[in-house]
Amino acid sequence: MSVTLTQLDNDMLTLSRPERAASTLRFFKVAPGEYASDDRFIGISVPDLRHLAKRYSDLAMADLDILIGSVWHEKRFLALLILIHQFNRGTTHARQAIFDFYCDHRHHINNWDLVDCSARDIVGAYVFDRSTQPLILLADSVSLWDRRIAMVATHFHIKKAQWEVPLAIADRLIRDSEDLIQKAVGWMLREIGKRDIIVLTEFLRPRYTTMPRTMLRYAIEKFPEIERKRYLEGTI
Repeated sequence: MSVTLTQLDNDMLTLSRPERAASTLRFFKVAPGEYASDDRFIGISVPDLRHLAKRYSDLAMADLDILIGSVWHEKRFLALLILIHQFNRGTTHARQAIFDFYCDHRHHINNWDLVDCSARDIVGAYVFDRSTQPLILLADSVSLWDRRIAMVATHFHIKKAQWEVPLAIADRLIRDSEDLIQKAVGWMLREIGKRDIIVLTEFLRPRYTTMPRTMLRYAIEKFPEIERKRYLEGTI
Protein backbone atom coordinates (compact mmCIF):
# COMPACT_ATOMS: atom_id res chain seq x y z
CA MET A 1 0.00 0.00 0.00
CA SER A 2 1.34 3.42 -0.92
CA VAL A 3 2.17 5.86 1.83
CA THR A 4 1.15 9.50 1.89
CA LEU A 5 2.33 12.69 3.48
CA THR A 6 -1.05 13.06 5.20
CA GLN A 7 -0.61 9.70 6.92
CA LEU A 8 2.88 10.70 7.96
CA ASP A 9 1.69 14.02 9.38
CA ASN A 10 -0.91 12.19 11.46
CA ASP A 11 1.68 9.73 12.79
CA MET A 12 4.05 12.54 13.69
CA LEU A 13 1.30 14.40 15.51
CA THR A 14 0.54 11.27 17.54
CA LEU A 15 4.21 10.88 18.51
CA SER A 16 4.84 14.54 19.33
CA ARG A 17 5.39 15.58 22.94
CA PRO A 18 5.47 19.28 23.89
CA GLU A 19 7.64 18.54 26.94
CA ARG A 20 10.19 16.78 24.73
CA ALA A 21 10.19 19.73 22.34
CA ALA A 22 10.97 22.06 25.25
CA SER A 23 13.80 19.89 26.55
CA THR A 24 15.28 19.53 23.05
CA LEU A 25 15.95 23.26 22.90
CA ARG A 26 18.92 22.94 25.26
CA PHE A 27 20.89 21.06 22.57
CA PHE A 28 20.61 23.89 20.03
CA LYS A 29 21.32 27.60 19.97
CA VAL A 30 17.81 28.96 19.52
CA ALA A 31 18.18 32.42 21.05
CA PRO A 32 17.69 35.39 18.70
CA GLY A 33 20.72 35.81 16.46
CA GLU A 34 22.05 32.29 17.11
CA TYR A 35 22.39 29.62 14.44
CA ALA A 36 19.08 27.86 15.26
CA SER A 37 17.06 30.95 16.14
CA ASP A 38 14.35 30.15 13.57
CA ASP A 39 14.14 26.41 14.28
CA ARG A 40 10.94 24.90 15.63
CA PHE A 41 10.48 21.51 17.28
CA ILE A 42 7.52 19.14 17.48
CA GLY A 43 8.98 16.90 20.18
CA ILE A 44 9.64 13.50 18.57
CA SER A 45 12.52 11.28 19.68
CA VAL A 46 15.21 10.16 17.23
CA PRO A 47 14.31 6.45 17.69
CA ASP A 48 10.71 7.28 16.76
CA LEU A 49 11.92 9.23 13.72
CA ARG A 50 14.05 6.28 12.62
CA HIS A 51 11.04 3.99 12.96
CA LEU A 52 8.96 6.37 10.85
CA ALA A 53 11.73 6.55 8.25
CA LYS A 54 11.56 2.77 7.75
CA ARG A 55 7.77 2.83 7.56
CA TYR A 56 7.71 5.70 5.08
CA SER A 57 10.85 4.81 3.13
CA ASP A 58 8.86 4.73 -0.13
CA LEU A 59 7.62 8.29 0.23
CA ALA A 60 7.55 10.05 -3.15
CA MET A 61 10.22 12.60 -3.96
CA ALA A 62 7.60 15.32 -4.31
CA ASP A 63 6.53 14.65 -0.73
CA LEU A 64 10.16 14.62 0.44
CA ASP A 65 10.55 18.01 -1.21
CA ILE A 66 7.75 19.32 1.02
CA LEU A 67 9.04 17.51 4.10
CA ILE A 68 12.61 18.79 3.88
CA GLY A 69 11.32 22.34 3.44
CA SER A 70 9.26 22.22 6.62
CA VAL A 71 9.72 24.75 9.40
CA TRP A 72 9.65 21.79 11.80
CA HIS A 73 13.08 20.40 12.62
CA GLU A 74 11.95 16.80 13.02
CA LYS A 75 10.32 16.79 9.59
CA ARG A 76 13.56 17.86 7.95
CA PHE A 77 15.43 15.22 9.98
CA LEU A 78 12.93 12.56 8.87
CA ALA A 79 13.23 13.57 5.21
CA LEU A 80 16.98 13.00 5.43
CA LEU A 81 16.56 9.58 7.06
CA ILE A 82 14.16 8.53 4.30
CA LEU A 83 16.60 9.78 1.65
CA ILE A 84 19.30 7.57 3.18
CA HIS A 85 17.01 4.52 2.93
CA GLN A 86 16.28 5.32 -0.70
CA PHE A 87 19.93 6.01 -1.47
CA ASN A 88 21.09 2.71 0.04
CA ARG A 89 18.76 0.63 -2.10
CA GLY A 90 18.86 2.84 -5.17
CA THR A 91 20.33 2.31 -8.60
CA THR A 92 23.24 4.41 -9.81
CA HIS A 93 20.75 6.76 -11.46
CA ALA A 94 18.62 6.98 -8.31
CA ARG A 95 21.67 7.74 -6.16
CA GLN A 96 22.68 10.52 -8.52
CA ALA A 97 19.19 11.99 -8.24
CA ILE A 98 19.22 11.79 -4.43
CA PHE A 99 22.67 13.36 -4.23
CA ASP A 100 21.52 16.19 -6.51
CA PHE A 101 18.34 16.62 -4.43
CA TYR A 102 20.42 16.78 -1.25
CA CYS A 103 22.74 19.42 -2.68
CA ASP A 104 19.86 21.46 -4.10
CA HIS A 105 18.08 21.45 -0.72
CA ARG A 106 21.05 21.83 1.58
CA HIS A 107 19.87 25.27 2.74
CA HIS A 108 17.28 23.27 4.67
CA ILE A 109 20.02 21.10 6.21
CA ASN A 110 20.70 23.87 8.66
CA ASN A 111 21.54 22.36 12.02
CA TRP A 112 24.36 20.18 13.23
CA ASP A 113 22.26 17.05 13.78
CA LEU A 114 20.73 17.32 10.32
CA VAL A 115 24.22 17.40 8.84
CA ASP A 116 25.55 14.66 11.08
CA CYS A 117 22.74 12.19 10.38
CA SER A 118 23.04 12.47 6.60
CA ALA A 119 26.31 13.85 5.22
CA ARG A 120 28.31 10.62 5.53
CA ASP A 121 25.66 8.31 4.10
CA ILE A 122 24.61 10.46 1.15
CA VAL A 123 27.37 12.93 0.26
CA GLY A 124 30.27 10.81 1.50
CA ALA A 125 28.91 7.62 -0.03
CA TYR A 126 28.25 9.33 -3.36
CA VAL A 127 31.60 11.05 -3.82
CA PHE A 128 33.62 8.03 -2.67
CA ASP A 129 35.59 6.81 -5.72
CA ARG A 130 34.48 9.93 -7.57
CA SER A 131 35.86 13.45 -7.81
CA THR A 132 36.38 15.25 -4.50
CA GLN A 133 35.44 18.57 -6.12
CA PRO A 134 31.99 18.68 -4.47
CA LEU A 135 33.64 18.40 -1.05
CA ILE A 136 36.15 21.12 -1.88
CA LEU A 137 33.37 23.47 -3.02
CA LEU A 138 31.44 22.78 0.19
CA ALA A 139 34.54 23.25 2.35
CA ASP A 140 35.19 26.63 0.72
CA SER A 141 31.59 27.81 1.15
CA VAL A 142 30.65 30.79 3.30
CA SER A 143 27.90 28.61 4.80
CA LEU A 144 28.70 27.03 8.14
CA TRP A 145 26.49 24.05 7.28
CA ASP A 146 28.11 23.48 3.88
CA ARG A 147 31.51 23.35 5.54
CA ARG A 148 30.28 20.91 8.19
CA ILE A 149 28.74 18.72 5.47
CA ALA A 150 32.12 18.63 3.70
CA MET A 151 33.94 17.48 6.83
CA VAL A 152 31.38 15.00 8.16
CA ALA A 153 30.91 13.48 4.69
CA THR A 154 34.50 12.25 4.86
CA HIS A 155 33.51 9.88 7.66
CA PHE A 156 32.57 7.51 4.82
CA HIS A 157 36.17 7.57 3.60
CA ILE A 158 37.44 7.07 7.14
CA LYS A 159 35.26 3.98 7.59
CA LYS A 160 36.90 2.63 4.42
CA ALA A 161 40.37 3.42 5.86
CA GLN A 162 40.98 6.07 3.20
CA TRP A 163 42.75 9.02 4.84
CA GLU A 164 43.74 11.31 1.97
CA VAL A 165 40.39 13.03 1.42
CA PRO A 166 39.51 13.51 5.12
CA LEU A 167 42.95 14.95 5.86
CA ALA A 168 42.76 17.27 2.85
CA ILE A 169 39.38 18.65 3.93
CA ALA A 170 40.55 18.91 7.54
CA ASP A 171 43.59 20.90 6.41
CA ARG A 172 41.34 23.16 4.37
CA LEU A 173 39.22 23.91 7.44
CA ILE A 174 41.96 23.90 10.04
CA ARG A 175 41.78 27.64 10.76
CA ASP A 176 37.98 27.89 10.64
CA SER A 177 36.67 30.24 13.33
CA GLU A 178 33.30 28.50 13.81
CA ASP A 179 33.02 26.29 16.87
CA LEU A 180 30.85 23.73 15.04
CA ILE A 181 33.45 23.36 12.32
CA GLN A 182 36.31 23.05 14.79
CA LYS A 183 34.40 20.27 16.56
CA ALA A 184 33.62 18.50 13.28
CA VAL A 185 37.25 18.59 12.14
CA GLY A 186 38.47 17.39 15.53
CA TRP A 187 35.85 14.64 15.53
CA MET A 188 36.93 13.31 12.11
CA LEU A 189 40.60 13.50 13.10
CA ARG A 190 39.78 11.51 16.23
CA GLU A 191 38.00 8.91 14.07
CA ILE A 192 41.14 8.58 11.98
CA GLY A 193 43.22 8.19 15.12
CA LYS A 194 41.02 5.34 16.32
CA ARG A 195 42.03 3.43 13.22
CA ASP A 196 45.59 4.66 12.61
CA ILE A 197 47.23 6.67 15.36
CA ILE A 198 50.39 7.20 13.31
CA VAL A 199 48.46 8.95 10.54
CA LEU A 200 46.83 11.24 13.08
CA THR A 201 50.03 12.13 14.94
CA GLU A 202 51.87 12.83 11.68
CA PHE A 203 49.06 15.20 10.70
CA LEU A 204 49.01 16.92 14.09
CA ARG A 205 52.74 17.49 14.69
CA PRO A 206 53.23 20.39 12.27
CA ARG A 207 49.81 21.86 13.03
CA TYR A 208 48.82 21.29 16.65
CA THR A 209 50.34 24.49 18.06
CA THR A 210 48.37 26.72 15.67
CA MET A 211 45.07 24.86 15.23
CA PRO A 212 42.09 25.98 17.36
CA ARG A 213 42.12 24.49 20.86
CA THR A 214 38.61 23.08 20.51
CA MET A 215 39.66 21.21 17.39
CA LEU A 216 42.80 19.90 19.06
CA ARG A 217 40.93 18.77 22.18
CA TYR A 218 38.48 16.79 20.08
CA ALA A 219 41.26 15.26 17.98
CA ILE A 220 43.33 14.04 20.95
CA GLU A 221 40.43 13.05 23.18
CA LYS A 222 41.40 9.34 23.13
CA PHE A 223 45.11 9.93 23.74
CA PRO A 224 46.65 8.93 27.10
CA GLU A 225 46.33 11.74 29.64
CA ILE A 226 50.05 12.52 29.75
CA GLU A 227 50.23 12.79 25.97
CA ARG A 228 47.11 14.98 25.84
CA LYS A 229 48.69 17.33 28.35
CA ARG A 230 51.87 17.63 26.28
CA TYR A 231 49.87 18.49 23.17
CA LEU A 232 47.87 21.11 25.01
CA GLU A 233 51.04 22.57 26.54
CA GLY A 234 52.79 22.59 23.15
CA THR A 235 55.64 20.37 24.29
CA ILE A 236 55.39 17.44 21.88
